[in-house]
Amino acid sequence: MAGNTTNISIRMDAELKAQADELFAELGMSLSTAFNIFVRQSLREGGLPFAPRLERPNKETAAAMLEAERIARDPNVKGYRNLDELFAELDQ
Repeated sequence: MAGNTTNISIRMDAELKAQADELFAELGMSLSTAFNIFVRQSLREGGLPFAPRLERPNKETAAAMLEAERIARDPNVKGYRNLDELFAELDQ
């Protein structure tokens, strides 16, 4: 099989490719080798070798995020520049 290869062309964001090249080089392989591993594993599993999903926060987390955004915009909420400032006020 090694003698029977073909070239493929994949469009990819340049920065994404650079990051992938760096990652796979650290793992001792090229992007081409990593892609071949991905395809072989996909064939073994009969699909993607991972579960594609949207990372959506649950209702409680979404509500907390909205509350944090509201607090951050509220000029009446006291803010602190660092933890020392916060702890100093808590000690009072």
